[in-house]
Amino acid sequence: MIEKSARQFLLEHPQMKYVFFGGKGGVGKTVMAGAAALWIAGQGKRTLLASTNPVHSLTSMLDQDVFGKPTPVKGVPNLLAYEIDTKDTIARSKVELTQKIEWFLRYADIKTKADEFVESATMNPAFEESAMFENMIDLMFEDKYEAYVFDTAPTANARRLLGMSSVYSMWVNKMVQSREEARSLRELLSYSKKKEEKDPLMDYLLSFRQRMERAKVLLTDAQRTAFFFVTLPEALPIAVIKRFINWFQDFGIPVGGVVVNMCIDKEAVGEDAPEFVRNRIAMQDAYMEEIWRSFPDVRAIVPLFEREVRGVDMLQRTARYLFA
Repeated sequence: MIEKSARQFLLEHPQMKYVFFGGKGGVGKTVMAGAAALWIAGQGKRTLLASTNPVHSLTSMLDQDVFGKPTPVKGVPNLLAYEIDTKDTIARSKVELTQKIEWFLRYADIKTKADEFVESATMNPAFEESAMFENMIDLMFEDKYEAYVFDTAPTANARRLLGMSSVYSMWVNKMVQSREEARSLRELLSYSKKKEEKDPLMDYLLSFRQRMERAKVLLTDAQRTAFFFVTLPEALPIAVIKRFINWFQDFGIPVGGVVVNMCIDKEAVGEDAPEFVRNRIAMQDAYMEEIWRSFPDVRAIVPLFEREVRGVDMLQRTARYLFA
Protein backbone atom coordinates (compact mmCIF):
# COMPACT_ATOMS: atom_id res chain seq x y z
CA MET A 1 0.00 0.00 0.00
CA ILE A 2 1.43 3.39 -1.02
CA GLU A 3 1.50 5.63 2.05
CA LYS A 4 2.58 8.78 0.23
CA SER A 5 2.40 9.09 -3.55
CA ALA A 6 4.81 10.95 -5.82
CA ARG A 7 2.12 13.58 -6.25
CA GLN A 8 1.75 14.06 -2.48
CA PHE A 9 5.51 14.10 -2.04
CA LEU A 10 6.03 16.92 -4.55
CA LEU A 11 3.02 18.90 -3.33
CA GLU A 12 4.46 18.70 0.21
CA HIS A 13 7.76 20.08 -1.15
CA PRO A 14 6.69 23.25 -3.01
CA GLN A 15 10.33 24.42 -3.23
CA MET A 16 11.42 21.20 -4.99
CA LYS A 17 13.57 22.21 -7.93
CA TYR A 18 16.03 19.41 -8.79
CA VAL A 19 14.53 15.96 -9.42
CA PHE A 20 16.72 13.02 -10.47
CA PHE A 21 15.65 9.60 -11.75
CA GLY A 22 18.04 6.65 -11.66
CA GLY A 23 18.25 2.89 -11.42
CA LYS A 24 19.63 -0.11 -13.25
CA GLY A 25 19.86 0.16 -17.03
CA GLY A 26 16.63 -0.68 -18.87
CA VAL A 27 14.15 -0.01 -16.05
CA GLY A 28 12.58 3.08 -17.65
CA LYS A 29 14.48 5.99 -16.08
CA THR A 30 14.10 8.16 -19.17
CA VAL A 31 10.36 7.52 -19.36
CA MET A 32 9.82 8.32 -15.67
CA ALA A 33 11.93 11.48 -15.95
CA GLY A 34 9.96 12.53 -19.02
CA ALA A 35 6.60 11.88 -17.36
CA ALA A 36 7.69 13.77 -14.23
CA ALA A 37 8.90 16.75 -16.27
CA LEU A 38 5.62 16.78 -18.17
CA TRP A 39 3.62 16.79 -14.94
CA ILE A 40 5.75 19.48 -13.28
CA ALA A 41 5.49 21.68 -16.37
CA GLY A 42 1.73 21.15 -16.19
CA GLN A 43 1.78 22.72 -12.72
CA GLY A 44 2.87 25.96 -14.37
CA LYS A 45 6.62 25.68 -13.72
CA ARG A 46 9.09 26.40 -16.52
CA THR A 47 10.87 23.04 -16.58
CA LEU A 48 14.04 21.62 -18.16
CA LEU A 49 14.24 17.87 -18.80
CA ALA A 50 17.96 17.08 -19.17
CA SER A 51 19.86 13.85 -19.84
CA THR A 52 23.18 13.26 -18.07
CA ASN A 53 23.34 9.75 -19.51
CA PRO A 54 26.13 9.48 -22.13
CA VAL A 55 23.80 7.10 -24.02
CA HIS A 56 20.97 9.53 -24.66
CA SER A 57 17.38 8.48 -25.44
CA LEU A 58 15.31 11.64 -24.92
CA THR A 59 15.24 12.39 -28.66
CA SER A 60 13.84 8.93 -29.43
CA MET A 61 11.31 9.06 -26.60
CA LEU A 62 10.03 12.52 -27.52
CA ASP A 63 10.11 11.90 -31.30
CA GLN A 64 11.93 15.23 -31.52
CA ASP A 65 15.58 16.27 -31.81
CA VAL A 66 16.66 17.77 -28.47
CA PHE A 67 20.40 17.13 -28.78
CA GLY A 68 22.93 19.85 -28.03
CA LYS A 69 20.71 22.62 -26.66
CA PRO A 70 17.54 23.15 -24.57
CA THR A 71 14.65 22.73 -27.02
CA PRO A 72 10.95 23.45 -26.44
CA VAL A 73 8.96 20.21 -26.43
CA LYS A 74 6.23 20.38 -29.06
CA GLY A 75 2.73 20.57 -27.66
CA VAL A 76 3.84 20.98 -24.03
CA PRO A 77 3.90 24.53 -22.62
CA ASN A 78 6.66 25.33 -20.09
CA LEU A 79 8.76 22.25 -21.00
CA LEU A 80 12.17 22.16 -22.67
CA ALA A 81 14.37 19.09 -23.18
CA TYR A 82 18.13 18.82 -23.57
CA GLU A 83 20.51 15.97 -24.39
CA ILE A 84 23.89 17.25 -23.21
CA ASP A 85 26.56 17.08 -25.91
CA THR A 86 29.21 15.00 -24.15
CA LYS A 87 31.79 15.49 -26.92
CA ASP A 88 31.45 19.27 -26.69
CA THR A 89 31.72 19.11 -22.90
CA ILE A 90 34.87 16.97 -23.05
CA ALA A 91 36.45 19.22 -25.69
CA ARG A 92 35.88 22.30 -23.52
CA SER A 93 37.17 20.45 -20.45
CA LYS A 94 40.36 19.51 -22.34
CA VAL A 95 40.99 23.16 -23.22
CA GLU A 96 40.46 24.25 -19.60
CA LEU A 97 42.65 21.42 -18.31
CA THR A 98 45.44 22.37 -20.74
CA GLN A 99 45.37 25.96 -19.47
CA LYS A 100 45.53 24.85 -15.84
CA ILE A 101 48.45 22.47 -16.45
CA GLU A 102 50.32 25.15 -18.41
CA TRP A 103 49.88 27.50 -15.43
CA PHE A 104 51.37 24.89 -13.15
CA LEU A 105 54.30 24.04 -15.45
CA ARG A 106 55.23 27.71 -15.88
CA TYR A 107 54.93 28.30 -12.14
CA ALA A 108 57.12 25.29 -11.34
CA ASP A 109 59.56 26.18 -14.15
CA ILE A 110 59.10 22.75 -15.78
CA LYS A 111 59.83 22.60 -19.52
CA THR A 112 57.57 19.62 -20.34
CA LYS A 113 54.60 20.35 -22.60
CA ALA A 114 51.10 20.24 -21.13
CA ASP A 115 49.78 18.03 -23.96
CA GLU A 116 51.37 14.90 -22.50
CA PHE A 117 49.65 15.43 -19.13
CA VAL A 118 46.31 16.27 -20.77
CA GLU A 119 46.38 13.12 -22.90
CA SER A 120 46.98 10.95 -19.82
CA ALA A 121 44.25 12.65 -17.81
CA THR A 122 41.57 12.58 -20.50
CA MET A 123 42.08 8.88 -21.23
CA ASN A 124 40.81 8.15 -17.71
CA PRO A 125 37.24 6.70 -17.96
CA ALA A 126 36.15 9.01 -15.12
CA PHE A 127 36.98 12.09 -17.20
CA GLU A 128 33.70 11.85 -19.12
CA GLU A 129 31.72 11.64 -15.87
CA SER A 130 33.64 14.58 -14.47
CA ALA A 131 32.88 16.64 -17.58
CA MET A 132 29.21 15.65 -17.39
CA PHE A 133 29.06 16.64 -13.72
CA GLU A 134 30.50 20.05 -14.58
CA ASN A 135 27.84 20.46 -17.27
CA MET A 136 25.07 19.41 -14.89
CA ILE A 137 26.01 21.88 -12.17
CA ASP A 138 26.46 24.62 -14.79
CA LEU A 139 22.79 24.13 -15.64
CA MET A 140 21.83 24.23 -11.97
CA PHE A 141 23.92 27.35 -11.30
CA GLU A 142 22.51 29.21 -14.32
CA ASP A 143 19.12 28.97 -12.61
CA LYS A 144 17.14 29.73 -15.78
CA TYR A 145 14.29 27.33 -14.97
CA GLU A 146 11.89 26.85 -12.09
CA ALA A 147 12.39 23.07 -12.13
CA TYR A 148 14.99 20.63 -13.45
CA VAL A 149 14.40 16.93 -14.06
CA PHE A 150 17.52 14.85 -14.76
CA ASP A 151 17.52 11.50 -16.55
CA THR A 152 20.73 10.03 -15.11
CA ALA A 153 23.05 7.26 -16.23
CA PRO A 154 22.63 3.76 -14.71
CA THR A 155 22.87 3.92 -10.92
CA ALA A 156 26.57 3.14 -10.46
CA ASN A 157 27.44 6.04 -12.77
CA ALA A 158 24.84 8.31 -11.20
CA ARG A 159 26.27 7.44 -7.80
CA ARG A 160 29.70 8.65 -8.85
CA LEU A 161 28.24 11.63 -10.72
CA LEU A 162 26.26 12.98 -7.78
CA GLY A 163 28.92 12.03 -5.26
CA MET A 164 31.53 14.06 -7.10
CA SER A 165 30.76 17.21 -5.11
CA SER A 166 31.91 15.44 -1.92
CA VAL A 167 34.83 13.66 -3.58
CA TYR A 168 35.98 16.86 -5.27
CA SER A 169 35.76 18.78 -1.99
CA MET A 170 38.06 16.29 -0.24
CA TRP A 171 40.48 16.31 -3.19
CA VAL A 172 40.60 20.11 -3.41
CA ASN A 173 41.17 20.49 0.34
CA LYS A 174 44.14 18.14 0.09
CA MET A 175 45.47 19.97 -2.98
CA VAL A 176 45.15 23.37 -1.27
CA GLN A 177 47.03 22.06 1.77
CA SER A 178 49.81 20.63 -0.43
CA ARG A 179 49.98 23.84 -2.44
CA GLU A 180 50.31 25.97 0.68
CA GLU A 181 53.09 23.71 1.99
CA ALA A 182 54.95 23.90 -1.34
CA ARG A 183 54.68 27.69 -1.46
CA SER A 184 55.94 28.05 2.11
CA LEU A 185 58.90 25.79 1.35
CA ARG A 186 59.67 27.70 -1.84
CA GLU A 187 59.67 31.03 0.02
CA LEU A 188 61.86 29.57 2.75
CA LEU A 189 64.46 28.31 0.27
CA SER A 190 64.42 31.40 -1.92
CA TYR A 191 67.44 33.71 -1.84
CA SER A 192 65.19 36.59 -2.79
CA LYS A 193 63.10 38.33 -0.18
CA LYS A 194 60.66 39.51 -2.83
CA LYS A 195 57.03 38.65 -2.22
CA GLU A 196 55.94 35.54 -4.09
CA GLU A 197 54.06 36.38 -7.30
CA LYS A 198 50.41 35.49 -7.69
CA ASP A 199 49.72 31.74 -7.78
CA PRO A 200 47.11 31.05 -10.51
CA LEU A 201 46.77 27.39 -9.56
CA MET A 202 45.95 28.26 -5.95
CA ASP A 203 43.39 30.80 -7.18
CA TYR A 204 41.81 28.11 -9.32
CA LEU A 205 41.72 25.58 -6.46
CA LEU A 206 40.06 28.04 -4.09
CA SER A 207 37.51 29.01 -6.74
CA PHE A 208 36.86 25.35 -7.53
CA ARG A 209 36.39 24.54 -3.85
CA GLN A 210 33.81 27.30 -3.56
CA ARG A 211 32.02 25.93 -6.63
CA MET A 212 31.94 22.39 -5.19
CA GLU A 213 30.67 23.62 -1.84
CA ARG A 214 27.86 25.41 -3.63
CA ALA A 215 27.02 22.27 -5.63
CA LYS A 216 27.01 20.17 -2.46
CA VAL A 217 24.59 22.59 -0.79
CA LEU A 218 22.15 22.21 -3.71
CA LEU A 219 22.49 18.43 -3.99
CA THR A 220 21.93 17.82 -0.28
CA ASP A 221 19.01 20.23 0.24
CA ALA A 222 16.01 17.98 1.00
CA GLN A 223 13.58 20.80 0.29
CA ARG A 224 14.93 21.41 -3.22
CA THR A 225 16.45 18.10 -4.34
CA ALA A 226 15.24 14.49 -4.55
CA PHE A 227 16.58 11.34 -6.20
CA PHE A 228 13.97 8.75 -7.24
CA PHE A 229 14.97 5.15 -7.87
CA VAL A 230 13.15 3.29 -10.65
CA THR A 231 12.86 -0.50 -10.45
CA LEU A 232 11.04 -3.38 -12.08
CA PRO A 233 9.44 -6.18 -10.03
CA GLU A 234 12.50 -8.32 -10.78
CA ALA A 235 15.52 -9.52 -8.79
CA LEU A 236 18.39 -7.55 -10.36
CA PRO A 237 16.86 -4.04 -10.40
CA ILE A 238 15.70 -4.50 -6.79
CA ALA A 239 19.17 -5.65 -5.70
CA VAL A 240 20.80 -2.66 -7.41
CA ILE A 241 18.72 -0.01 -5.67
CA LYS A 242 18.93 -1.81 -2.31
CA ARG A 243 22.68 -1.47 -2.57
CA PHE A 244 22.70 2.17 -3.61
CA ILE A 245 19.96 3.80 -1.53
CA ASN A 246 22.14 3.72 1.60
CA TRP A 247 25.07 5.11 -0.36
CA PHE A 248 23.03 8.09 -1.54
CA GLN A 249 21.84 8.72 2.00
CA ASP A 250 25.43 8.49 3.30
CA PHE A 251 26.42 11.24 0.88
CA GLY A 252 23.46 13.32 2.06
CA ILE A 253 21.60 13.18 -1.27
CA PRO A 254 17.88 13.13 -0.37
CA VAL A 255 16.07 10.03 -1.64
CA GLY A 256 12.55 10.87 -2.81
CA GLY A 257 11.43 7.26 -2.99
CA VAL A 258 10.99 4.29 -5.31
CA VAL A 259 8.91 3.98 -8.48
CA VAL A 260 7.96 0.48 -9.66
CA ASN A 261 7.64 0.25 -13.45
CA MET A 262 6.20 -2.27 -15.95
CA CYS A 263 3.82 -4.11 -13.64
CA ILE A 264 1.43 -6.40 -15.50
CA ASP A 265 -2.20 -5.40 -14.93
CA LYS A 266 -3.78 -8.62 -13.61
CA GLU A 267 -7.29 -7.34 -14.22
CA ALA A 268 -6.56 -7.09 -17.94
CA VAL A 269 -5.40 -10.72 -18.11
CA GLY A 270 -8.10 -13.33 -18.66
CA GLU A 271 -8.25 -16.83 -17.16
CA ASP A 272 -7.25 -18.27 -20.52
CA ALA A 273 -3.97 -16.32 -20.55
CA PRO A 274 -0.91 -18.27 -21.74
CA GLU A 275 1.16 -20.02 -19.09
CA PHE A 276 4.06 -17.65 -19.79
CA VAL A 277 1.93 -14.64 -18.81
CA ARG A 278 0.58 -16.37 -15.67
CA ASN A 279 4.15 -17.24 -14.64
CA ARG A 280 5.28 -13.65 -15.14
CA ILE A 281 2.41 -12.39 -12.98
CA ALA A 282 3.27 -14.85 -10.21
CA MET A 283 6.92 -13.80 -10.39
CA GLN A 284 6.01 -10.11 -10.21
CA ASP A 285 3.67 -10.74 -7.26
CA ALA A 286 6.52 -12.35 -5.31
CA TYR A 287 8.90 -9.48 -6.06
CA MET A 288 6.24 -6.90 -5.20
CA GLU A 289 6.08 -8.43 -1.73
CA GLU A 290 9.85 -7.98 -1.46
CA ILE A 291 9.54 -4.37 -2.66
CA TRP A 292 6.89 -3.57 -0.01
CA ARG A 293 9.12 -5.14 2.66
CA SER A 294 12.33 -3.48 1.53
CA PHE A 295 11.28 0.04 0.56
CA PRO A 296 9.00 2.05 2.86
CA ASP A 297 8.77 4.93 0.37
CA VAL A 298 7.18 3.42 -2.74
CA ARG A 299 5.72 6.44 -4.54
CA ALA A 300 4.03 4.94 -7.61
CA ILE A 301 3.31 1.76 -9.53
CA VAL A 302 3.28 2.16 -13.29
CA PRO A 303 1.84 -0.62 -15.49
CA LEU A 304 3.38 -2.37 -18.46
CA PHE A 305 1.67 -0.76 -21.44
CA GLU A 306 0.63 -2.57 -24.59
CA ARG A 307 3.09 -0.45 -26.59
CA GLU A 308 6.30 1.46 -25.97
CA VAL A 309 6.22 4.84 -24.30
CA ARG A 310 7.10 7.19 -27.12
CA GLY A 311 5.72 10.63 -27.81
CA VAL A 312 3.92 13.15 -25.62
CA ASP A 313 0.59 11.27 -25.55
CA MET A 314 2.16 8.13 -24.04
CA LEU A 315 4.16 10.26 -21.60
CA GLN A 316 0.95 11.92 -20.44
CA ARG A 317 -0.57 8.48 -19.97
CA THR A 318 2.46 7.43 -17.91
CA ALA A 319 2.27 10.63 -15.85
CA ARG A 320 -1.32 9.80 -14.83
CA TYR A 321 -0.03 6.64 -13.12
CA LEU A 322 3.18 8.19 -11.80
CA PHE A 323 1.21 11.02 -10.17
CA ALA A 324 -2.03 9.20 -9.38
